[in-house]
Amino acid sequence: MFGGIAPRYDLANHVLSLGMDFGWRRRLVRAVVAAKPRVVADLATGSGDVAFALKKHLGPTVEVRGYDFCREMLVVAEGKKAALARDVSFAFGDCMDLPLADESADVLTIAFGLRNLPDRARGLREMRRVLRPGGRLLVLEFSQPARWFGPVYFFYIRHMMPVIAGALTGKPEAYRYLNASIAAFPGREALAGEIRAAGFAEVRHTGLAAGTVAIHEARK
Repeated sequence: MFGGIAPRYDLANHVLSLGMDFGWRRRLVRAVVAAKPRVVADLATGSGDVAFALKKHLGPTVEVRGYDFCREMLVVAEGKKAALARDVSFAFGDCMDLPLADESADVLTIAFGLRNLPDRARGLREMRRVLRPGGRLLVLEFSQPARWFGPVYFFYIRHMMPVIAGALTGKPEAYRYLNASIAAFPGREALAGEIRAAGFAEVRHTGLAAGTVAIHEARK
């Protein structure tokens, strides 16, 4: 499904979020910079937007890697890497079985990918495995909207998003899946509980865009 929308994935993201995705990434990157890491891995990296933003702000001394299990997305990321001339390494990597050694990363980021894992508990435990003691996990993901905004939001993602995205990508069925996965995803407190259950500490979250998106941060 993601392979089919890879060539126009970025455009669809920008349009469907009304451009707010740029600001969401900036918030995520600021949190990573504050952690002062040496090695950062961006999981479910897709077309690499988060990884490239991280590299830009972290500088040449910090190693930034991007992992995804959709090879078509990695092709797009590699093409952007050449155009941007940013030293980010991309590789195939499944969040359920990461190709990383134990305690080998200072920070892990995952943007709009945790929702797609077939087993979130297993994926979160795998993320904890590869983090060094004291390392940070940062999750940027859809969440449940504020009650007052819910009717408008769910009308948009159920009825308007597939039409707009279908026109942009030619794959409206991918965005029907997006709608269903967002509606079924836990709210901020429930997801924080899942992260704690995987063994993380100091779990906190920040709601964005009337609660429709959130950043969760946790420490190993």
